[in-house]
Amino acid sequence: MPAFSRRACVSYLSSAFILVSISACGAGAQTSAGSAGKLQAAPSAERLAGVCPKTVAVQIDWEPEAEHGPIYNLVGPGYTVDTAKKRVTGPLVIDGKDTGVQIEVRAGGGAIGFQSVSSQMYVDKSITLGTVTTDGAITAAGKQPVTAVAALMKKSPQILMWDPRTHPDWKTIADIGKTDAKVVTIDGATYPSLLVSKGLIKKSQLDSSYDGSPSRFVSDPSIAVQGFATAEPYVYQHEVGAWGKPVKYQLLSDVGYSVYPQALSVRSGELTKLSPCLKKLVPIIQKSTAGFATDPGHALDVIDDLVSQYNTSWVYSKNTGTFAARQMVKLGILANEADGSVGGFDMARVKSTLTTFKPLITESGAKVPADLTADRLATNQFIDTSIGMKTS
Repeated sequence: MPAFSRRACVSYLSSAFILVSISACGAGAQTSAGSAGKLQAAPSAERLAGVCPKTVAVQIDWEPEAEHGPIYNLVGPGYTVDTAKKRVTGPLVIDGKDTGVQIEVRAGGGAIGFQSVSSQMYVDKSITLGTVTTDGAITAAGKQPVTAVAALMKKSPQILMWDPRTHPDWKTIADIGKTDAKVVTIDGATYPSLLVSKGLIKKSQLDSSYDGSPSRFVSDPSIAVQGFATAEPYVYQHEVGAWGKPVKYQLLSDVGYSVYPQALSVRSGELTKLSPCLKKLVPIIQKSTAGFATDPGHALDVIDDLVSQYNTSWVYSKNTGTFAARQMVKLGILANEADGSVGGFDMARVKSTLTTFKPLITESGAKVPADLTADRLATNQFIDTSIGMKTS
């Protein structure tokens, strides 16, 4: 199975530990409680009417969650929710001002049959942008090439976690590899092969039967299990009653998982056509990202509303979202690049990621173009280097 972004296939299960079984609850669009009223127009540099599609459709890789906060932050008041298709549509706003177009944020996971975002982008050409992680873009490059134009996060929130009471001597992932403990992950991810190739864990330790439930870890805390620094540490301690205590973990980005997670991407063949739009839109996304880092309140309200209205088996509390937003900033998951701007790419890192993951993905059975280069995977041509997060 090819590698996808964070939770972009059936194997990528809820960080709230519930196997997702999507059912359409409601047949049509519902108007939210908010009211658009008369929004002030954005300044001309941020007016998107006439250069962008009338509706900028963004395909997300999973259900509503804080990692997508910069995108939900763009959804203005008076939005409507399609509870059948799991989509929210409203005025695309920045700093509370109307850019002149609509934004439609589409849920992934069950809403798109658990297929990858890159695949959905080629099935449905009405999608303007999709969230695709670098290893997923490498996997898709042969038949469904996408190019990332803005990074939602600087590094991946994925972790391996363990029980500190059972394993007080474990401080890092390398410590796990010094034992015979099972490392339980989802099927199809690329990072287990990466960890083995680096000698951090043994192939014999891998167990790809993770189903998203906390029950196995709770009943057998001798194992290490995959998770996300933005969810499991909070949820296990505060929302999993059978556990109710801290876990320890290490970020996979600390040990070579160098991907840009859920990077906003376009179909590569449409990059030139969309350039006039992206020249204005990408800096708006950067501003939204910086704003979300400072004040995530609006985006979290939208996310909480959508989780309720979609009414699937995705469980995501507002407290989890609040924790995630803070954790992203605290851990540098959401952070400026070296030049002080947010949302851009370190192209040397993209090149190194391609070098590292291409053979691993090829070994998994995917056909990666021999001539694939970093600049086909990501570009900084639309990034405004003057826009960055406030740093203390």
